Amino acid sequence: QVQLVESGGGLVQAGGSLRLSCVASGIRSINAMGWYRQAPGKQRELVAGITNDGTTNYANSVKGRFTISRDNAKNTVYLQMNSLKPEDTAVYYCNIRGVRVGALFLSDYWGQGTQVTVSS
Repeated sequence: QVQLVESGGGLVQAGGSLRLSCVASGIRSINAMGWYRQAPGKQRELVAGITNDGTTNYANSVKGRFTISRDNAKNTVYLQMNSLKPEDTAVYYCNIRGVRVGALFLSDYWGQGTQVTVSS
């Protein structure tokens, strides 16, 4: 069974920083990893993604402020968030595209979400 465990969310003042982590278990190979967020009343949106070769992409709203990275040996993806703004407030979800143990095909897996609240 695949499990994605997120940590690092919380309450921070505008201009502050947070670092999110997501550890995956039960996966035998990972293709891409990413972070999404969903604010109240809005659709879930991609924040940042990283592929196996380290290629990254970011939402325009977070470019220059957020950095995604991964540790393949630990099946872990990170999101360093700096210069946080109130509009960054949302539930952040980890997403991993990979092949679980015992399976043959790629699937998408999601974490349970971690709340990030930025006060003004």
